[in-house]
Amino acid sequence: MAKVKITQVKSIIKRPKDQKATITALGLGKINRTVEVENTPQIAGMIRKVSHLLKVEEA
Repeated sequence: MAKVKITQVKSIIKRPKDQKATITALGLGKINRTVEVENTPQIAGMIRKVSHLLKVEEA
């Protein structure tokens, strides 16, 4: 599988609980924090759900 670099670029303050939980599950939580994960269908769905808060790059 390909890896993707995910960086949080917007705050989760005043976001719905499910979006906050998704950000936490991705291993993020603070602005400018970056994680590198395998691009599985589950991760792709999580990224789609909170894409307005993230910057995604192919690794």
